Amino acid sequence: MASAPVRLALIGAGRWGRAYIRTIAASEGVALVRLASRNPEARALVGPEVAIDADWRTLIAAEDIDGVIVAAPPAAHFAIARAAILAGRPALVEKPLALSAGEARELLSLARARRALVMVDHTYLFHPAWAALKRRAATLGEVRAIRAAAGNWGPFRGDVSVLWDWGPHDLAMLLDLLGRRPVALGARREPPTAEAPPGGETVRLSLAFPGGVAAEARLSNVLKPKTRRFEVRFSHRALVFDGLARHPLTEHPLLGDALGEGTPLAVERELPLARAVRAFANAIRLGSAGRASLALGVKVVEILAALEATLTGASPCAA
Repeated sequence: MASAPVRLALIGAGRWGRAYIRTIAASEGVALVRLASRNPEARALVGPEVAIDADWRTLIAAEDIDGVIVAAPPAAHFAIARAAILAGRPALVEKPLALSAGEARELLSLARARRALVMVDHTYLFHPAWAALKRRAATLGEVRAIRAAAGNWGPFRGDVSVLWDWGPHDLAMLLDLLGRRPVALGARREPPTAEAPPGGETVRLSLAFPGGVAAEARLSNVLKPKTRRFEVRFSHRALVFDGLARHPLTEHPLLGDALGEGTPLAVERELPLARAVRAFANAIRLGSAGRASLALGVKVVEILAALEATLTGASPCAA
């Protein structure tokens, strides 16, 4: 006999909220029962069985939900996640977890005290190619260097910078792969190009990890074409994760500083967001209070804050 679906509530019906709506509708074992949105078009996005609340506080207080997905603007993440913890509602929060290190640490402390489940959707950690990269990396020896690039033309957001919009992905991958914090870091903005609109910028990050691992990342919202590349170098080989390529994971020989021809590695065919929703639903079913995902989200926010301080010259480049 099939078990009842996990009843999910969603806060936010923007671009990423709509992706959650589609994903939940196509997934087994979960059902969207409530949506919090002030968008007058929200009703057209879901079926009549989904209750719509204008105020997310009403949604969190509802008794007919098993978990909450937070896809609201980043500035609202802390308040909503905190309210969910206090209400005893498991929560899956979009990146970044919060917009300050203090807020992120407060959520972790509160989740520990309440034995609450809070996960952060660092989307690429749920990508099948990322799981395959980690398995193959374990056979190639010590990581020597990492080079990453990510961006697109837009979005030009008024609420978060490129660092906070694109940076959480790369930092989450770095921390997940290396399993340790950087010992030094820095960030700088590239001079704007003539065609860059207001809010357009490119930021370069540099991070040094224990063991001599150097990581570099270039993040931009004035980049054409869209890019999502994460290159992991070992002594003689390199693995390249490209979230936009036909073959999202390839292995290359190292030819000096250059990469030789790549060989595609086998990767499962499943959307990262579907895997994230399933992982969240499974954790709810098991009554999990695991906080590995939340602890990682806190570290990401702490490093983002330190990088932002180096951009303004307000802090030495140490993690």
